[in-house]
Amino acid sequence: MTELQSTVISLLAQVSDDEIIEAAARAIAEHGYHGMSMRDLARATDRSLAGFYNYFASKEDVLFALQKEAFEALLVTTQRALSVATDAPARLYVFIHHHVRYFAEHADVMRVLVHEASALPAARRRVVRDLKERYFQIGRAIVREVVNEGCGSPGAVPRGSVDDAELERATYGVFGMLNWVYTWYDPKRHGAPGDVARTIHRVTLCGLVARCPYTRMQDVLGEQMARVAAPPLIGAGAGKP
Repeated sequence: MTELQSTVISLLAQVSDDEIIEAAARAIAEHGYHGMSMRDLARATDRSLAGFYNYFASKEDVLFALQKEAFEALLVTTQRALSVATDAPARLYVFIHHHVRYFAEHADVMRVLVHEASALPAARRRVVRDLKERYFQIGRAIVREVVNEGCGSPGAVPRGSVDDAELERATYGVFGMLNWVYTWYDPKRHGAPGDVARTIHRVTLCGLVARCPYTRMQDVLGEQMARVAAPPLIGAGAGKP
């Protein structure tokens, strides 16, 4: 076998693997991981059960490959995308745009990543969690860059004035916006992924660097709310107008 033939076979196998994972993601997103058998997954990917076992030895292997390869692909392609950005605001936009586009194109994968995150055994969850943490740290570093660089507008937050706790909260806030786009995004109503990215970028960027005029109000109301008992889950008039 020539080197060219080996390369072609390898590429074809990769395409086939990707197609299987995409099809498996659609099936798991629709029926849930525990609602699918290997036979169901084989049928969903248009393969015989015996043929499907050539790719994966168990249902757990399918889920692990899906989660692991999704985050590995996201890490590699994000770093590649960020290479075109020249400053912190640009890096933030590229990061947001890439995330939104990736999961707009792979919405079923995102559903599985969110809803089936705990279905794997501990050892495999750690592998996926480490990949998630690497991706989170990319976002956190960009948020830190944005805060440190500031925007230079009058009344803006002083450069480097945000502490680590605020930085952590802000980063999780950004991911909170990003990770739930798949639940509401409809291209017919909300435009292209770039349109969504621009909105999230604007909300995030100005929120990170602008000095909020409502800080005092937040402090006062926060103190008042802290003195009020948490609402009950049920009863005591819960749900009544």
